[in-house]
Amino acid sequence: MKPLAGKRIVVTRPRDQAAGLSARIRGAGGEPLEYPAMEIRELDDPAPFFAAADRLASFDVAIFVSRNAVRRAVALLGSRPWPARLRVATVGVGSRQELEALGFSGVIAPAARSDSEALLALPELANVAGRRFVIFRGDSGRQVLGDALAARGASVEYVACYRRVRPGSGEALRGGWAGGVDAVTVSSAEGLANFIDMLGDGAASRLSAIPVFVPHARVAEDAARRGLGRLVVAGPRDADMLAALVAYFGGAG
Repeated sequence: MKPLAGKRIVVTRPRDQAAGLSARIRGAGGEPLEYPAMEIRELDDPAPFFAAADRLASFDVAIFVSRNAVRRAVALLGSRPWPARLRVATVGVGSRQELEALGFSGVIAPAARSDSEALLALPELANVAGRRFVIFRGDSGRQVLGDALAARGASVEYVACYRRVRPGSGEALRGGWAGGVDAVTVSSAEGLANFIDMLGDGAASRLSAIPVFVPHARVAEDAARRGLGRLVVAGPRDADMLAALVAYFGGAG
């Protein structure tokens, strides 16, 4: 019998990023239920992005905070040439692979954990006084990366290349929940917050009754503050999530 046979597992990744994890769950015998807790949309006003793009050669390091940042920023840059001296960094393995597939080399990225703290721990970002960084991200987000680099003496500029939006209605989600759910996978603290809002009244009690799989200990801490108790730190990649699901349900018999 396949390890996830009979298990209904919610996938909350943005719609255009859910297919990989859903396919893995299906391949292991489970039933993926796709309910995106976040939508990735184009910028309302891309002018600030293009203004920064015109000054790319003035920066020393460009940091992409996620795969979304890689895809959206590169798409907006179009045929603009990438300055030869501008180094590239990112927070994890997946976005590094995305950059390498697009032709970037020498990408600075942590080998294990995929978050800002892991990137900041790398020796390449230890002595950055006087260097100029541009950070490509969504229209909002954590300030940890920029704050730490600025504290080390660097000049930091954030540039938005997409918007993150919470889906408008949780009606379909609540209807699907009625059929039974065995686990939920989330990809960020913001996504978890959106998901809880979408689930509506009684969300905490519903989520406390099943395991919630998260990518980082930081997201688990946020979930615990929201009253969730059955938390599994899996890792950020689809393969990490699947391995954690299989280990959990395999051990549960």
